[in-house]
Amino acid sequence: MQYRKDRYGNDLSLLGYGCMRFSLKGGKPDVEKTEKELLYAIEQGVNYFDAAYIYPNIEATLGEILERNRLRDRVYIATKLPHYLLKKKEDPERIFREELSRLKTDHVDYYLMHMLPDVKVWEKLKDLGIVEWLAEKKRTGEVRQVGFSYHGGADMFLQLLDSYDWDFCQIQYNYLDENTQAGVTGLKAAAAKGIPVIIMEPLRGGRLVNHLPKRAKQAFDKAAVKRSPAEWGFRWLYNQPEVTVVLSGMNSMEMVEENVRIASETAAGSLSEEEMKIYKTAIDAFNRDVKVGCTGCRYCMPCPHNVDIPGIFAAYNHRYTDGLYPALKEYVMCEVLRKVPTVLTNCVGCGACERHCPQKIEIRKMLKKAGRVLENPAVKIVKWVSPKIVK
Repeated sequence: MQYRKDRYGNDLSLLGYGCMRFSLKGGKPDVEKTEKELLYAIEQGVNYFDAAYIYPNIEATLGEILERNRLRDRVYIATKLPHYLLKKKEDPERIFREELSRLKTDHVDYYLMHMLPDVKVWEKLKDLGIVEWLAEKKRTGEVRQVGFSYHGGADMFLQLLDSYDWDFCQIQYNYLDENTQAGVTGLKAAAAKGIPVIIMEPLRGGRLVNHLPKRAKQAFDKAAVKRSPAEWGFRWLYNQPEVTVVLSGMNSMEMVEENVRIASETAAGSLSEEEMKIYKTAIDAFNRDVKVGCTGCRYCMPCPHNVDIPGIFAAYNHRYTDGLYPALKEYVMCEVLRKVPTVLTNCVGCGACERHCPQKIEIRKMLKKAGRVLENPAVKIVKWVSPKIVK
């Protein structure tokens, strides 16, 4: 197993175990099957396990397995505080105590603010005393390192990076999302500040394995070295020294074995120029169906009316590359569920963005087209409810 350092010199396995997708049996985690897979992963050197308060029964299952096999001291546990459930100053302590009980431990190694959407929400948490609470938890050793997970554009991600002395962060990143969400801009900015980056959705929820366009599959099949689509996806990430850990939601022994092998063989900077060209062919195959030729350069930003133009176009394009549900999910997570929403309906048609677009995209016109897809009745309901959630 290859390892990369966290902020304090600890060795983290390049492959992290994403616990959200444990195998289920009768609607609950299949403990017996999951235990075999976890034990194998730990024996092969995987030491980073990612859970969350809101994942049903996941913290408890992880805690049970680690305690029964006396493995707590061999691994690092990451779990998350759901900011959207915090209403009063006592809530963080109450939830944290429940998490410790589920995990059967006296400390959390990596504690994340779950899906932190923007600086304004972080300021609200500060008003609830979160900074002082975290400082006390670090002082007592109950929390070893503090970070945040994030879905959204690069601009807000950069602001969040500067809003606190974070120990690490977690972003969605893969070869299709290089220039969307926090993207490579956020990855390199975090690395420049010495903040380790944990990667989620490395295979875009299985899209980069199970739903490859024909031309992308052909490009991988014709390569001189034979690899599965999953291996191509992971190697693209491992090739970048700024990536610290890549989470994989593993739920079969075959998946664990393959992912362990890949993370044991690869290294930063190991991909050749010819191999990088294959990724470009695959990306071009995915992008044949996109409706807006936005590269995510963000020259159009910031919008004076708080419209996340690149993020909205990314969600709109995903409608035609990934399907309607992934597009709406991205739009809601990245633009709607914010203290100040960055939705396309904020647009007043001033045209300031179009003067700076290198691709000469008719941004106002395309935002209207995106609105006909993304501003559907379900999303409008979420927009109406979100102020009650994101306070």
